[in-house]
Amino acid sequence: MTVLVIWALCAVGWGVVLAGLRNGLRGPARAPAVFAHTATPAGVVLLFSLIGFGALHATIALTAEWWALLAVTGFRPERLLSTGGPARLAAWAAVTAVTAYAATRFVFHV
Repeated sequence: MTVLVIWALCAVGWGVVLAGLRNGLRGPARAPAVFAHTATPAGVVLLFSLIGFGALHATIALTAEWWALLAVTGFRPERLLSTGGPARLAAWAAVTAVTAYAATRFVFHV
């Protein structure tokens, strides 16, 4: 059941970030940002399989990244690109690390 919740949170987080990028970004930055976001899940799962981790670890990491991004930017992911700066990027990295660590411990009961 926990794995299904992680997958659902990952899919919803991915969709919310995609909608935010499509609605919030304008101009020449929009197409590359949307393309990169669309290609991210496959690339991350392939990377994790190459370094010896499974798709569940990748899914936990992606879920943590997307929900941390939404939390740090107030559900407007374009803020990281337009008005982000190093402080918002550092906050995103810190929230992602804490969330991924907690979720991994919860899922794998470490």
